[in-house]
Amino acid sequence: MAARVRKGDRVVVTTGRDKGKTGEVLSVLPKENRLVVQGVNMIKRHTRSTQTQSGGIIEREAPLHLSNVMLADPKTGEATRVGFKTLDDGRKVRVAKRSGEVIDA
Repeated sequence: MAARVRKGDRVVVTTGRDKGKTGEVLSVLPKENRLVVQGVNMIKRHTRSTQTQSGGIIEREAPLHLSNVMLADPKTGEATRVGFKTLDDGRKVRVAKRSGEVIDA
């Protein structure tokens, strides 16, 4: 099954405290229906120092639910729904519903 959102995609946050922010998808957790977006949903983690890492307060991204983000349209950068289309050569590609632009290269 082709995924609607993949690692490396640009997404727009539609709800929550980071509403309106855009960022690149760093990782997708399909079993939990969540994804991690760069610079969005930042949390502070208090960590003890280890042999490889110094301790302190580390700020990092926490996973967001898939329903709280939409793919950014490649043409305008606005939030858009995702459709699927089969090309003449038989490839199945993702298409932005807003502009009709093909998302996959």
